[in-house]
Amino acid sequence: MKNLVVALVFCFAFSCQNSAQVTNPKQQAVIDAEPIEIPLENGKAKAYFASGCFWCVEAIYESVKGVNEVISGYSGGFTKNPTYELSNTGRTGHAEAVEVIYDPNVVSFTTLVDVYFASQNPTQVNGQGPDRGSQYRSIIFFQNAEQKEIILKKKAALAKKLNATIAAEVYPFQKFWIGEDYHQNYERLHPNQGYIRNVSIPRLRRFQAKMPEVLKSSH
Repeated sequence: MKNLVVALVFCFAFSCQNSAQVTNPKQQAVIDAEPIEIPLENGKAKAYFASGCFWCVEAIYESVKGVNEVISGYSGGFTKNPTYELSNTGRTGHAEAVEVIYDPNVVSFTTLVDVYFASQNPTQVNGQGPDRGSQYRSIIFFQNAEQKEIILKKKAALAKKLNATIAAEVYPFQKFWIGEDYHQNYERLHPNQGYIRNVSIPRLRRFQAKMPEVLKSSH
């Protein structure tokens, strides 16, 4: 009985914490804000996604044709200058996210959204795989009405196909905070690290098997 009470208290506390994440007025202001559109730079566009550990997501998008660079960082929250340590508390509002720098003449935003859904468990709430918490939640960021429409249509179609609720939140893009240097290119630089071997690389391989047509020739 004692264990049951402890378990119920833990669940209640966990639920309250996540409920607070959603209803926090500062967080709601982020969700309700007008999107900020990033202009092309040297013919390259930028897109932003959160889907669990950014080590995994960075490697997935870097394997896609037309993607020039992927940067790991934080987005979706209300706290300025978030750090890895602060983000991991779940109290900054941010999720681990990536900035995808791509050539829109080679790969479209629509395809990047397809990559997003194909590279995760789309029904897992507040996490991916073993990574749990609001800092690992799934978010797709839109910069204009066209992108928002693409995301919502893809999300609705996937929900119908799976007959399930899709966990990804849809946010107007506000700001991307670049992560610490040691997080960049983490999977490529640390292929033998335990998490990379057991979680990140298998996730990358599953995605590559689903969408081989979008991969760079070196993958």
